[in-house]
Amino acid sequence: MNTSKLHIAMFPWIGMGHIIPFATLSNDLANRGHRISFLLPKKGLIKLQNQNIYSDLIKFYTVAVPHVQGLPPGAETTADIDYSGKDPLAIAFDAMADEVEDLLSLLKPDIVLFDFAHWMTKLAAKIGFKTVCYNIISASSMAIGVVPARHFPKDRSLTDDELADPPKGYPSKTVVIRRRRHEAQALSFICSTYGAINFDVRITAALQECDAIGTRTVRELEGPMCDYLARQYNKPVFLSGPVLPQAPKTVLEEKWDTWLSKFKPKSVLYCAFGSQNIMPKDQFQELVLGFEMTGLPFLLALSKPHGANSIEEALPEGFLERVRDRGVVYDGWVQQTQILNHPSVGCFVSHCGIGSMWESLLSDCQIVLVPWMGDQILNARLLADEIKVGVEVERDDNAWFSKEDLCSAIKSVMDQDSQLGKTIRQNHARWKETLSTPGFYDDYIDNFIKNLHQL
Repeated sequence: MNTSKLHIAMFPWIGMGHIIPFATLSNDLANRGHRISFLLPKKGLIKLQNQNIYSDLIKFYTVAVPHVQGLPPGAETTADIDYSGKDPLAIAFDAMADEVEDLLSLLKPDIVLFDFAHWMTKLAAKIGFKTVCYNIISASSMAIGVVPARHFPKDRSLTDDELADPPKGYPSKTVVIRRRRHEAQALSFICSTYGAINFDVRITAALQECDAIGTRTVRELEGPMCDYLARQYNKPVFLSGPVLPQAPKTVLEEKWDTWLSKFKPKSVLYCAFGSQNIMPKDQFQELVLGFEMTGLPFLLALSKPHGANSIEEALPEGFLERVRDRGVVYDGWVQQTQILNHPSVGCFVSHCGIGSMWESLLSDCQIVLVPWMGDQILNARLLADEIKVGVEVERDDNAWFSKEDLCSAIKSVMDQDSQLGKTIRQNHARWKETLSTPGFYDDYIDNFIKNLHQL
């Protein structure tokens, strides 16, 4: 491997779910002696201070997030807004381009890793650096023009051009819809929209114009999809591996350890959907009633639903009294890694965001999937249909799931005698063994750096 050291700049989208993986990758690169310049808002920096393991090599540079119409005063990251505020935040993100250009002109990095800043390639041409569009989502989610057919609204008639077999060379048995950009109604429930620039258009432009594509995956899981992306965009695809933080050194909070330890090994259901997935109140109630129906103990870490001032206010009448000895619904941050590793926890009900996808694969828990957004839907399809390590909850034509559907999915994997549960446990054990092989992750980072040198 080329032993010269690179100067790499990082500029992720201003959501902590993007900033943290970029910071984790920065630590992995700095661990091998490479210099990192990390551009981010001040509030993002405050949350990252304790995660910079190599302060001599990783330098942070704050970029102001300008105020634009519709953006709450002081908002700088997705943590400062609710989901409805994503459009003005994205407009503000694009308005950071001039300050980013000034900084990069002074820093003169060799390579810039970015994701949603589709305008970064224009700065590269002016300043003189290479660009890697590094995506924290799976390779499957980056293959443009395809979404699972079952998640398309079935009450809308489809043209022959929309409903089709997978495109030529698409390495999946999944039935797909070919998305057409003028179909705004269909796209609105699948894709996030960032201001005047649709997410799909934004990321596609970045992938088309960058020098190389980076993705947070492994060849063992998505090798054919990575090859498909390379052919689709006619450029190299660099795999970084899962990019997960180092195993936490802190122990699980005593209150959670004490509560979980009351129950039998592998009996507790744990559910978390991430901070950006906020449910309608009626779907939230259906969810918690589904957990009640299982008869099993559960810990739910959820955001309060739309239209509710608190979690308690949103719960069905009499729910807390009925589940008081075996159920907790908590609106707040919890130590997910430590909870998944607790001996009493036996099932992870997840939205299948990319971080949770990797954490579920590396745990010993059974996996039940309730995806909400485009990339989560494809991640769930990868785990449930392609490698068969989990079960996705059934939905109706309007993407609604019932308490019965949720309960059924959980029981199907938790039943020790069911053939489905046994098959999923066996498949999951094989994948965990592969991903936990000593040196597996380090090899991916070393190869990623080799690719950067070749670029």
